[in-house]
Amino acid sequence: MTLFHFTGIKGSGMSSLAQILFDAGEQVQGSDIDTYIFTEQPLRERNITIKSFDENNITEGMTVIAGNAFSDDHPELVRARELGVEVIRYHKFLGDYIGRYTSIAITGAHGKTSTTGLMSHIIGGYAPTSYLIGDGTGSGKEDASYFVMEACEYRRHFLAYHPDYAVMTNIDFDHPDYFKNIDDVYSAFQELALQVKKAIIACGDDEQLQRIQANVPVVYYGFGAENDFEARNIVKTTEGTEFEVYVRNEFYHKFFIPLFGDHGVLNSLAVISLSHYEGVPAELVQERFSTYGGVKRRFTETKVGNNVLVDDYAHHPTEIAVTIQAARQKYPDREIVAVFQPHTFTRTQAFLQNFANSLSAADAVYLCDIFGSARENAGVLTIQDLADLIEGSSVLQTDSIDILDKHKDAVFLFMGAGDVNKYQLIFETHLVG
Repeated sequence: MTLFHFTGIKGSGMSSLAQILFDAGEQVQGSDIDTYIFTEQPLRERNITIKSFDENNITEGMTVIAGNAFSDDHPELVRARELGVEVIRYHKFLGDYIGRYTSIAITGAHGKTSTTGLMSHIIGGYAPTSYLIGDGTGSGKEDASYFVMEACEYRRHFLAYHPDYAVMTNIDFDHPDYFKNIDDVYSAFQELALQVKKAIIACGDDEQLQRIQANVPVVYYGFGAENDFEARNIVKTTEGTEFEVYVRNEFYHKFFIPLFGDHGVLNSLAVISLSHYEGVPAELVQERFSTYGGVKRRFTETKVGNNVLVDDYAHHPTEIAVTIQAARQKYPDREIVAVFQPHTFTRTQAFLQNFANSLSAADAVYLCDIFGSARENAGVLTIQDLADLIEGSSVLQTDSIDILDKHKDAVFLFMGAGDVNKYQLIFETHLVG
């Protein structure tokens, strides 16, 4: 049996893939930096060996799967070439691996992780399903017939895949350090569309996705009457959301989801559309919705006394807006406090006014220092530039967390793609203390 060695095993996609191969009966080990990263927890629960980076980790006969964050001159990859050991980049390996299954790739600027988690849960109740979620969660079934995966558009990585189905949630301008503009983003999705083998499930309410051309059927879902799958008669409560689905103007089924906000309905519609296409009974879909527990860092709640602390990955103005909307639906009588840490200087600069506009929907706004990237130069931009655009906002430091005490019995939204969770942990400890 081949031993798979993962160089950079703590990466979110790498960790998920390692879990999948291990669960499917393969021999797996890996290496990474020694610093603890949350993605390593499921690896340790499986007793998968995690070593420190070292060229001596590489031995003849193994197959090395290399994370995209590491260049070809990484000592382990250099040693692998010296020994004649096969080195496969993460996306290339995954692109080849999914050919064994009915593959469902979930992509879009926003909603990928949530929709992938939901899709894998629903389809997994219908047939054995392996899945890879971008929050570092993976699961492999030895008898899997479906493979559900998150497919990221960044650096056009998803073009390594030729899936049976692609679910496209939206096209939006993000990753300004790579994409030039919205047309550049669209071109990446259009290229992927031509690689899909069975069908594309796309949000028809998205203007960019309406332009997608493909050699397979494009099935549209959304709130608009022109969609193939349309949500009507939506009822939002503090328990979740109820809506009826019409397929090409004919009533199909009424669903209840334990999710909040319009994006919860859209993500669910994507899953319902694909399930219908694959012949999954509506009753089974509803049954699985009822037992869905969510994914990591997507409106993940912690209650401390009468305070609700929410951990969310929202790092783009569009995502901040829907997270605040979801909080207002679930907690209509509570004060909504946004604690936001921008992620990368390029994104902060590109969307400065948009961030200000979306955050202003909260009742109070606190801003944490920008979480920079190794890929960029900070320049002259600081968090104060954003604070100046949001009336009444404050800059939050880890040693001034008690400033949040003025908000009693509130909902605190800790949002960002960096390490904003450290602010939440300090605040939790402060509240308990």
